[in-house]
Amino acid sequence: MMLVRSYLAPSSIEGLGVFASEPIRKGDVVWKFDRTFDQVLSLDQVNTAPAHMRDFIERYSYAFHDDPGFVVLDADDGRFMNHADAPNLDFRDPVQGVALRDIAADEELTCDYACFTIGPVVFQPPRRPGANGDARA
Repeated sequence: MMLVRSYLAPSSIEGLGVFASEPIRKGDVVWKFDRTFDQVLSLDQVNTAPAHMRDFIERYSYAFHDDPGFVVLDADDGRFMNHADAPNLDFRDPVQGVALRDIAADEELTCDYACFTIGPVVFQPPRRPGANGDARA
């Protein structure tokens, strides 16, 4: 769950990104795992979902820190956070994301996907109309 005001906007990294609505100070907790807002799904649920929902879940979810047989799908803008090799948020603690430095208002919030990915980080292609056989936007 995002703990700071944020908004979505086009990202120079990929697609949409999450941007700070106000300045964030180094050390501030920006995101925290909260079962009220962060959906925990079993891999069985993911595997039996309709194809379009599997695509969505696989793009926006990540391994659950307590059990690799589950994934987490954020219900808020946090699911649009992009990867950076030199991120401004630290997610080494699987239940919270902390600002590594002062972050200006309107700056994109980024993280290192390797902090919560099991195995190698795999980047999916951008979502666009016509991808995966979808003829609609």
